[in-house]
Amino acid sequence: MPLPFARDWTEAPRRTARIGVLDIGSNSIRLVVYDRNCRAPVPIYNEKVLCGLGRGVEQGGRLSGEGMAQALVNLTRFKTLADAIGVARLDVLATAALRDARDGHAFVTTLRERLGLEVQVIGGEEEARLSALGVLSAIPEADGVAADLGGGSLELAGVEKGGVGPRVTLPVGPLRLIEASGERPALATRIIEQHLDKVGWLKTGRRRRLYVVGGSWRSVAKLHMSQTGYPLRVIHHYTLAGAAAADFADQVGRQTRSAIEKVPTVSRRRSDTLPYAAQVLAALIRATDASSVIFSSFGLREGHLYDLLPVEKQRLDPLISACSDLATHQGRFGSGEILTAWTDGLFAGEDLPALRLRRVACLLSDLFWAEHPDYRAEHAFERVLRLPVVGIEHSERAQLAVTSLIRYGGRLDDAPLRLVRSLLSDGQLTRAEVLGLALRLGHSLTGGLTGLLNRIGLRLAADRLELLLPADLAGLRGDVVDRRLEALAKALNREWSIPQV
Repeated sequence: MPLPFARDWTEAPRRTARIGVLDIGSNSIRLVVYDRNCRAPVPIYNEKVLCGLGRGVEQGGRLSGEGMAQALVNLTRFKTLADAIGVARLDVLATAALRDARDGHAFVTTLRERLGLEVQVIGGEEEARLSALGVLSAIPEADGVAADLGGGSLELAGVEKGGVGPRVTLPVGPLRLIEASGERPALATRIIEQHLDKVGWLKTGRRRRLYVVGGSWRSVAKLHMSQTGYPLRVIHHYTLAGAAAADFADQVGRQTRSAIEKVPTVSRRRSDTLPYAAQVLAALIRATDASSVIFSSFGLREGHLYDLLPVEKQRLDPLISACSDLATHQGRFGSGEILTAWTDGLFAGEDLPALRLRRVACLLSDLFWAEHPDYRAEHAFERVLRLPVVGIEHSERAQLAVTSLIRYGGRLDDAPLRLVRSLLSDGQLTRAEVLGLALRLGHSLTGGLTGLLNRIGLRLAADRLELLLPADLAGLRGDVVDRRLEALAKALNREWSIPQV
């Protein structure tokens, strides 16, 4: 007899907006399913497998037999999962291995006939364009060179003012370098440099930023974080000075496979390719004379989704969009925009980036009401610090997390804050405290019904902080409100009062 809550697993949920991207690369295959395609798409499923399809393409011109067998098994799994999840649209993108191998077309035909997958084999320059769009979707102000390293190729594109400029694809992915160099690092370096020397537009005469995409380079970033004791394990927007990044990449490039295998932060499947990926990074930094290297978690897949959006949605702020969605679905009945306006008077003269970050903090200020009260501040801090959002630097993450800690009753000497203290200036810390206390006051005063703040003033004078309650809302005053107002006034070095209005 079936259990009352049992259901047939093959009955796919009817979510017509769900979209999946299946990326078939030279080294890895990944399925990512998003709840819908919007300015800040939320991945609801993400799985990767390293098949090494491109092993052998450089010397033999054909896909790896073992890799094809492994790919078929896992692509069957991914197709089955996509159907079960209820994906309405599944886009299958293939890159260097399938476009360069002599039997790539035959494998595409096999996937269509056996699995019903319609594979789009993307040209090298188109891959560079989509990867660059992925970077721009996450970092709209990107200005420099976007670089995406796969197992078989390196895609480069200029990015500036929200657009993609010149682009090129180079056959210097780690799998190809291993074969072309006979596993001789010095020869691999010469091969990389020879290809980069042919790309004249890389040498612009001015130091620009280098935005890097790809699993191997993310592993380099993880290694650097581990060795330097970096306090935040978030790869996206991890930033290194160009010279420091080149020196570290050189170090990794000199490591043997056995040495890499001993590093716990690196997958054993990448142990043979990681030194070559590091060599490419070091050579690229020097070829571009990059002022800084910024690691991006967004690339080809996200660029493809971004490319599908209408222009008016592409222009939206990815961080504001993501946090607005979170506030709508996880908040109670508050309004981040009302809180932003209500706290304006506390931050006179702030610049646009500071205003943007304050707006985000206000949007996030009612997300954690359902957490256990004894741990609410700590959980809010941890979750905000590691939110899966883009359009934000690490120091800004830290500032938002501290703001959330204070908003839920934490203090500047609490243990969690020590984790990120090195990422914040004294001014950022003070600002986070003041805003957190103001948000705590606003939510306590109104019971979370922040629409009431449209009729309540918060005025900062030279020597005093005033809360302006109209007569018909005077009943909102209580001991909790007085304590919250006093704490905010103290942080501002002011006296406080609640005058009659």
